[in-house]
Amino acid sequence: MRLLVVGAGSTGGYFGGRLMQAGRDVTFLVRPRRAAQLRSTGLAIKSPQGDITLRPRLITAAEVDGTYDAILLTVKSFSLETALDDMAAAVGSGTVILPVLNGMRHVDILKARFGDNVGGCVCKVATTLDDDGRIIQLTTMEELAYGELDGRPSPRMQAVDGFMAGAGFEARLSPVIGREMWEKWVMLATVGAVTCMMRGTVGDVEAAPGGQAFALAVLDEVIAVISAVGIPPSEGLVSAVRDQLLQKGSRTTSSMYRDLEKGQPVEADAVIGDLVRRAREAGLATPLVSAAYTHLSVYAARIAA
Repeated sequence: MRLLVVGAGSTGGYFGGRLMQAGRDVTFLVRPRRAAQLRSTGLAIKSPQGDITLRPRLITAAEVDGTYDAILLTVKSFSLETALDDMAAAVGSGTVILPVLNGMRHVDILKARFGDNVGGCVCKVATTLDDDGRIIQLTTMEELAYGELDGRPSPRMQAVDGFMAGAGFEARLSPVIGREMWEKWVMLATVGAVTCMMRGTVGDVEAAPGGQAFALAVLDEVIAVISAVGIPPSEGLVSAVRDQLLQKGSRTTSSMYRDLEKGQPVEADAVIGDLVRRAREAGLATPLVSAAYTHLSVYAARIAA
């Protein structure tokens, strides 16, 4: 199997790097600036499991060399449209696209353009890029789940599973990947809204006056929307997110908060804004989540000016 990883940031670089380290056939499709950086320094991963530096196979959009069996799409939501144009020549009739973007809006966009090529995928990993372009793994959590959006078994997903297995991270074929994607949105939207709105860690918010009530009220709003417009989360997921929000001293933040603290663009539209839009269309009130979206929109306009 030939895999094309679209993007070599903290997520794509991490999983693609682990697969490459395990001897898999991996190519990275990157923008020219990132290509130049990686050709100069290599793909460096600093991890609790040991640091590695790899020399990956890199191509830019102008260098796409035919179709691939699978594409792991790992760009930020605000780069999606450009990435779809860049990777279009790599998509053949048998290509399966595995998107690990946040939220669910990207699924509709991908299916409109590539139809049945689109599969489901969820990643759980805490990584970031440092100023030198190195991938820093913040915790030992590292999981990639994938499957058909309708839950059916398929030869192409069996092939993906064989390719991913034994590459140094937890890889699993899921018959309920659609629900897992909606559940991840519950977690991302809740923790993102709470930490970005309050400009602090989960533990900071929990310890503040009214912090626990605020965080749980945000979670209730998010669950109500997801349950109305998508696939309701399991009780286990809801319980896990509640426990996370109430963990004393937790240093947990969201990736969106970490981007905000660095003055970088944030995925406010995909993670929070799309949720607000779907709630409005469903006739649901989301005062706290809507306030978080306004807050992030002000920030986004400021850094874009």
